[in-house]
Amino acid sequence: MSTVQAPAKGPTAGRDAALDGIRALAALGVWVLHVGGNTGIIYREGMFAWMTTRLGIAVPIFFLLSGLLLYRPWARAVIEDTPRPKPGRYLWRRLVRVLPAYWLVTALALWAWSSLDWTGWAKWLFLLQNYTEQNRAPDGLYQMWTMPIEMAFYLLLPVLAWALHGWARGGNRPVRLLAGIAVLPVVSLTSVVVSHAYDQPQLALWLPHHLIYFAAGMAMAVLSVWIKQSKVVDALAPQLLVLALLLYAVLSTELAGPRTLTLPTLSQSLWRMILETSVAVLVIAPFALASRHDSLRHRVLGNPVTAYLGRISYSFFLWHAPVITLYYKITGDQPFTGDFVKVAILTFVASLLLSAASYHLVEETALRLARRRPAPAPPPSAPAPQPVAPAP
Repeated sequence: MSTVQAPAKGPTAGRDAALDGIRALAALGVWVLHVGGNTGIIYREGMFAWMTTRLGIAVPIFFLLSGLLLYRPWARAVIEDTPRPKPGRYLWRRLVRVLPAYWLVTALALWAWSSLDWTGWAKWLFLLQNYTEQNRAPDGLYQMWTMPIEMAFYLLLPVLAWALHGWARGGNRPVRLLAGIAVLPVVSLTSVVVSHAYDQPQLALWLPHHLIYFAAGMAMAVLSVWIKQSKVVDALAPQLLVLALLLYAVLSTELAGPRTLTLPTLSQSLWRMILETSVAVLVIAPFALASRHDSLRHRVLGNPVTAYLGRISYSFFLWHAPVITLYYKITGDQPFTGDFVKVAILTFVASLLLSAASYHLVEETALRLARRRPAPAPPPSAPAPQPVAPAP
């Protein structure tokens, strides 16, 4: 994925190790956030508590990476006149990539800790939980609110790509693509305003609210095809990453809303969305638009350990919440209590082992099966020549 490296065989062909490293850090950020929430660390005073609370920035980073990596083949088709991805094949690969591991984790958590009837099971297994009456998520599944949003984007992307392709053909293609993509953040900002004006907080669980993050990735995909490598971004990469850290510190203040489940004001919601988008762009741009694999930042994030953690990050994201839940079930500790370091170490090790097993046994197997194609049937042999009857 991402800036394509030399072709390789196997499920990881074409991956960018540094972007995998970013994905690994994002998954670890979600895990730290949930360990901090369960142990009560994030509700204490001090900058560390506030900054831990904002590790939810991982979700916009995941969404931006999806927009970048999934839209880039369509952007290349518009700009370089290469063949467009086939929507059917694309959707099949997305379903095979996402659903088997999701079904495994969700079914186990529902079987172990929920009393839902078959309609409740169907809602969760078919990623409909965000579109029904909002109740407390079943134990071990509180991280799964992002999955219906991702799936909605997967389904919408071929339609968006088709519309952008038609729009871009009327002039300067890269510029018109960027102009078309610029409509999507307006949809997100409008969703924030509407959710506050009509007191509909559940809109934050729907795709329109999050299109700004996917759009940032799609715009980055266009730029990565159009300008290839940016010397300016490469030269300013250290400053961009420092700026991302500074904006993250601002994101960690009350400007972006409370730490508790109290609903933010309209101003706080808008600031949070803008700051999260800015941080995600500043973190990913130095790698997506200036992917010099010999640079220090690529060697740090693209090392074999972080790259591997990035490959198993989806399974880690799925498993870490059930593991934290299981820890509290076994120990009998009350919510918002527990030693942060102890819980972190034990749940990290268990989540890592389960994630590695899930990746190799479920994710890789599903992808291999999806790639298999039956061998083409040999052409029919020519019929044997018939003897010609002698002329009378």
